[in-house]
Amino acid sequence: MSDVELDWEYLAGLADKVAYGIAQKWSVVEKDDVKQEILLHAYGQRLVIEVNYANEDFLWKIFQKAGTQYASKERNYRDLLDDQYYYTPDEAKDALRTFLYTDTELGELIGKKDDLLRSRVTDNMVSARIDASSSLSKLPLRYQQLLMRRFVYGLPVPEQADRQALSRAAVALAQQMNRTLRTRKNAA
Repeated sequence: MSDVELDWEYLAGLADKVAYGIAQKWSVVEKDDVKQEILLHAYGQRLVIEVNYANEDFLWKIFQKAGTQYASKERNYRDLLDDQYYYTPDEAKDALRTFLYTDTELGELIGKKDDLLRSRVTDNMVSARIDASSSLSKLPLRYQQLLMRRFVYGLPVPEQADRQALSRAAVALAQQMNRTLRTRKNAA
């Protein structure tokens, strides 16, 4: 254990500054809520804070990450509960599987059951394909490659670490598709 005595008033001031910046960028959260989450995180990570207490840049990064994670979680929760459609990771995967078809081929499948997609092709599938296409490029390159490998090309993902990353990638794609959907509807 470190001999550093934490000045929680100083940490609260730093958390307040970080929270203000996050609340300005993320309209779904209030500054005081972000600050509280940052301080809860700091309390839980006291040992790390004590070791790096003299390094304000490091503390800023820890606080920034904790606050941003909280804001992201709140945005995702709001998206889930609003009255707009919400893509699930399975629907994101299904949308990727449509990439095998040209637009014309997919259009000809509407209303029919497709063995490759294992589902009935609807207009919703076309919309999901559009959202997946525009959202995929916003993901990290590793996620893009894993998603394309598994759900477009149908190749196995043998490594355990890659399978775990693939699962996170599917969730990230669904979240980005929801962001894309809401951004497009808000712009209209």
